[in-house]
Amino acid sequence: MARFITGYRTYNWTKKNPVIDKVRTLLQDEGLYSKKKRNLLHQLSGVAVSTYDGWFEGETKDPKHTTIAATITALGYEEQFVKTHDIDQEAELEVARAWLKKQDAAREKFKAAQGANGSRRAAAQKPAATKRGKK
Repeated sequence: MARFITGYRTYNWTKKNPVIDKVRTLLQDEGLYSKKKRNLLHQLSGVAVSTYDGWFEGETKDPKHTTIAATITALGYEEQFVKTHDIDQEAELEVARAWLKKQDAAREKFKAAQGANGSRRAAAQKPAATKRGKK
């Protein structure tokens, strides 16, 4: 079943969250990226080996922050937030409202194309109305 994927105006990616590549780089730098080292990584962080498999070879697109944090802190790293620029809140609110309006319209268009039960086929093949009652 297809679904409408909600993105964020200021943080957008298409295939996988870029944090996966950042963690991959950290693990490569630490010599812990290979599949053979994932059990050791699990022992250090408490994060399941299958979680790492999902990030790097599997279908995981957006890992939970807790698993990312558990992995990096187990290796002696800390997460930092760095302010890169000042914003004009009023101007940003205008842009954000316009973006949200556009997203809402896209979501409604998607829903209309999917039909009542979420199937494009069902939307395209609506049965003709039938009369009920005495014959």
